[in-house]
Amino acid sequence: MTAPGTAVVARSGWWIGQLALVWWSMSGMRSFKRWRWLVANRVAHRAWNWLQRSGAINAETAAGRRFASFGAGSLIAFPTGSVFGERWIVVGKDTMIGEQASICAGMMPGHDLGPEPVLRIGDRCVIGRGSHIVAHQSIDIGDDVYTGPYVYITDQNHSYADPDVPIGRQWPVNAAVRIGPGSWLGTGVIVLPGSVIGRNVVVAAGSVVRGEIADHCVVAGAPARVVRDFMPGTGWVRPGTVGPAEPEVARAAEPEVARAAEPEVARAAEPEVARPASLAHAHREPTDSPAGPGLTDREPAAASLGPADLAAARLTAPLSADPSGGDPPGGDPPGGDPPGGRSLGGQVLGGQAPGGQALGDPVAAESADPALSDR
Repeated sequence: MTAPGTAVVARSGWWIGQLALVWWSMSGMRSFKRWRWLVANRVAHRAWNWLQRSGAINAETAAGRRFASFGAGSLIAFPTGSVFGERWIVVGKDTMIGEQASICAGMMPGHDLGPEPVLRIGDRCVIGRGSHIVAHQSIDIGDDVYTGPYVYITDQNHSYADPDVPIGRQWPVNAAVRIGPGSWLGTGVIVLPGSVIGRNVVVAAGSVVRGEIADHCVVAGAPARVVRDFMPGTGWVRPGTVGPAEPEVARAAEPEVARAAEPEVARAAEPEVARPASLAHAHREPTDSPAGPGLTDREPAAASLGPADLAAARLTAPLSADPSGGDPPGGDPPGGDPPGGRSLGGQVLGGQAPGGQALGDPVAAESADPALSDR
């Protein structure tokens, strides 16, 4: 039998244990306020994930059944952008449209566009988040088309035909748009009315597309222009070329070409050393001269040297010096004049010929040879 008050003590001990457990569980928290914020944060994220899963549009939802056709396995992520005119929109199979994307047909909800769909999105397409596809006449997106975020595609543009009427009040102009299968549109691409994009085309980010673009090419710019073409058997090339357009290959080959061409360029650019005309015959072999026996072509050439020719000859290296660096014949030191003057190709210049005659004097030359004195 328990003593009176034992039950009260037991109950008090239980409450104390519970309070201690709560205190221990909150010991890692700075305050009850922070603990409450962490709980609310977790609840909010779980609720948002649940809303994203529950708010997505697919073929089985009521919103999906409003479309002209909504393929199996396709979805429009939640939260959606502006979605209206579903009656004139066709979405293929296994296509994913990112969150906050606007998919519209007509100018406003309830706009009657006729019996046929005006917007068709093919199978296995991916439309990036925040993109806008607004159809009024005809937009046809082929299978396996991928887009980055914030892409804008429309088939209607404002008219400015009347300069006296505000542009926003003038009736817009429509032109059909078609995007070929397998193409990729980068972030921020704008496709204007009347554009026709071929098959497997890459549109660089930020490009503005208008007009027609052929199959298998890369376009960039505003307006978009072709920067790469695909040639069977060659690969991707620049427009107007026949070889591969890989810049890395071209840069790697440039140094080799430059090095191979350097000697030829240097030789072609090497200036010809001007030689005095009077030295043109200085190195010919001695031959009999028509002027007389024993007179060679060397002597008239040397005799016609002027002061300027002699000065130019003195500036050049002595041709009669020993190539080995020793003294020239006759024992004279290098750089000095050999007996009778400096020699050039066996010809004595600026000195005296044998017999004490100066080569630069025509009279002395005549006196040295009887044949010349007769003339």
